[in-house]
Amino acid sequence: MPEEKSRPPQDRPWENGWTLDTARTPGTRRLYLAGALAVATIVACVAAIAATDNEDARTAKTARDEGSGLISFSSQPATTLPPEGDSGLSSVSPTPRSPRQQGPGPTATVTATPKPPKSTPSKSASSKPKPSVTYRSVRAVNYPDRYWHVTEYYVALDPVRGSESREDSTFKQVKGLANASCYSFVTHDGKYLRHSNFVLRAARDDGSSLFEQDATFCPRDSSYAPGAVMLESVNYPGYFLRHKNFVVRLDRFEYSSQYLADSSFQLVGGLS
Repeated sequence: MPEEKSRPPQDRPWENGWTLDTARTPGTRRLYLAGALAVATIVACVAAIAATDNEDARTAKTARDEGSGLISFSSQPATTLPPEGDSGLSSVSPTPRSPRQQGPGPTATVTATPKPPKSTPSKSASSKPKPSVTYRSVRAVNYPDRYWHVTEYYVALDPVRGSESREDSTFKQVKGLANASCYSFVTHDGKYLRHSNFVLRAARDDGSSLFEQDATFCPRDSSYAPGAVMLESVNYPGYFLRHKNFVVRLDRFEYSSQYLADSSFQLVGGLS
């Protein structure tokens, strides 16, 4: 029976001449298995990714071939149609092909929207009718044969005599200088009838505000006679023109039949 030799202590090999056997490293077999498993896993992943890419490529190609809902890129240029209706803008035909495309393509043509011809106004249309001038004579209601008549100093209530008297008894009725809804009266020589010191006179317009108010009278319906008017002063409300001793003057209103009769006048057509 062979004699067992005691194994020298391994923690002090330099003392007894024993060395570690390095011919086989412990655990090498397990390392080989782990490496082989890792390589196999990487190969399987690469193969799976390649298969997925091939499947996506086939799916995209099939969709393009079958005209599915995916976006397809055509070699023909897009055509833009103009909106319906007359917008007043120029209309443009489809866009021409690019130089890369073969064959003749549509050309762009611009068509301007035709404008209506300008109408030339005729002479009759361009000439506006001139406003008619209203000439009036003022007749007293209670003295129907007497009219306002311009004298050198005032406006009197006189009967009609010759042509000169008719001309001095005819006035141009215009819009009131101080109030357009009222009246002003102009004589044949361009003077205005105005009250001055409460007496009606003919005078030239001096452009003052006082003159414009003195020459403006507003018509009021008279209760004395149908169709008759009473002429009230603009700057003296409650004062009306009346004749007194056959002189036309401005007088405060009175509740009397005599005042109503003397302050009621009829605006009739011009005598001249």
